[in-house]
Amino acid sequence: MKFINKLKAKIQQLDKIDAQQKQLKSTLDKLQESIGRVENRQLSILDNNAISDSEFRVFSQWGEDGILQYLLRNIMISHKIFVEFGVENYTESNTRFLLINNNWSGLVIDGNLENIAYIKHDPIYWQYNLKAVNSFITKDNINQLFLDNGIHGEIGLLSVDIDGNDYWVWQAINSINPVIVVSEYNFRFGATRAVTIPYEAAFVRTQAHHSNIYYGASLKALCLLANKKGYSFVGCNSAGNNAFFVRNDLKPDSLKELTPEEGYVSAQFRESRDEAGNLLYLSLEEEQKILNSLPLVDIE
Repeated sequence: MKFINKLKAKIQQLDKIDAQQKQLKSTLDKLQESIGRVENRQLSILDNNAISDSEFRVFSQWGEDGILQYLLRNIMISHKIFVEFGVENYTESNTRFLLINNNWSGLVIDGNLENIAYIKHDPIYWQYNLKAVNSFITKDNINQLFLDNGIHGEIGLLSVDIDGNDYWVWQAINSINPVIVVSEYNFRFGATRAVTIPYEAAFVRTQAHHSNIYYGASLKALCLLANKKGYSFVGCNSAGNNAFFVRNDLKPDSLKELTPEEGYVSAQFRESRDEAGNLLYLSLEEEQKILNSLPLVDIE
């Protein structure tokens, strides 16, 4: 009996700790939201020449939250719906601040079932109109995923970040017509090369090559695709990993269309690894040498 009582007491103690952790997370989230709103109000009075001048981070990995708020102030968006895939557990994402601050609705997709379970147990899942779906994305299933979840036609934003077939998946999308597209690019390909990895339905970055830098597409390749789809490239984040595109029919004159060479930003990440998984801290030139030895597709 004593053992059972001690066990019950321990469980109660753990439950209390868990409740305290949840309360702390909720408090921190609210603090982040408040800081983001202050940043947004301050930047709204500025006349920015580059979208990166508007950067601030609330839930995004870098300054994407601020850039998107800047774009929203300059673009008329009727359908306040977003789609983002490659979100992991959605605590860090490009659209979470849109959901909370701007009261948008949206669909998020991730290939890890545990990540989706986490999202569904997050209070935002009942506080806002969010749907989380578990699926490994390919160019063949992406449109059906949207349709199966009630997403089609005009939407406000598409955010693409799957560390792999980003170019091919965006190329295949035809069931939605987003006003803004955010896509990750691999800065190591430089500003002038239009290349992407070959399409492989089961591509996983960490398995494709031990270096962990063989993935995605160059900025110029994405710009060429955007042009074919009726979008203008308007800039990159200052971290050098996300590019922003606006649909031509809704792009205001105040947003200047840039060439890849004008808008390219080179990141400072040194995340290449050896065959044992250890960081190598290689230079950009050394990383480019690795990529040049691997299969690539030239985009025209």
